[in-house]
Amino acid sequence: MRLAQNLLLVMALLVYSNASAQDTTEAVSDITRRSIPLNSLRSIPQSAFTVGEHLIFDVGFSFITAGEASFEIFGADSIHGRECYRIVFTVKSVPSFSWIYKVEDRYETVLDAKGIFPWKFIQHVREGGYRHDFTAEFDQLHGLARANNKSYPIPPYVHDVVSAFYYVRTMDFSKSRVGQRYLLRNFFKDTTYQLAVKFLGRQQLSVDAGLFNTIIVEPLIQEGGLFKSNGRVILWLTDDERRIPVKVSTKVVVGSIDAELREYHGVILPINAKVK
Repeated sequence: MRLAQNLLLVMALLVYSNASAQDTTEAVSDITRRSIPLNSLRSIPQSAFTVGEHLIFDVGFSFITAGEASFEIFGADSIHGRECYRIVFTVKSVPSFSWIYKVEDRYETVLDAKGIFPWKFIQHVREGGYRHDFTAEFDQLHGLARANNKSYPIPPYVHDVVSAFYYVRTMDFSKSRVGQRYLLRNFFKDTTYQLAVKFLGRQQLSVDAGLFNTIIVEPLIQEGGLFKSNGRVILWLTDDERRIPVKVSTKVVVGSIDAELREYHGVILPINAKVK
């Protein structure tokens, strides 16, 4: 099932199958590698998130409460003199679901606080009898990703799945038109992939954390693999500068995965999209 990975990839708007990534995303083959001077690295002003933010979600699988997901932002050592965040994403199954399928997954990224791009990505997957570990280091100055004891060319500011999710939160959708599409790029295993993201509109949505005005976006998934288009994948974000994820909903071949925001701490206030 790869519950945590698939939930994270949906939230990051970058959905692919572990077994065959090319089934669900388009590989980027025309990568032009170029060096970027340290003093020329990009800066993206944002007020969506900061150190101390902690988001907690209830995860449901086919109408069963399967687990809890959490995003938390910590301070991290600077890299090349640039401030960094350490962002940790975890998913753990609840006891009533663990006897069926135990999940204890952890993802981490070291994110450049000003440029909103990753320097390092770590993945630890523990689901049922499946175990998988993966680490990638991103040399954003010289256009290289180091993983699997090899180096791979990457485009400028390529993402991992966690950093991509936080980058989306910095995007301004205030003037987006219904149907408008955006392209993201991320690196995993040994390849850079891209995926179109479609803006669907706005909706008021109630979850355990409150009633929010939200914007709705949808990753456009190709046929193939576990996540072939058996239904739509939808993500709701608060319709304000915080763009806090409120809900994720998707149908897959083996059922459906939904995550709803239960509580939050340390967010930048005010949350103007919260109605009550």
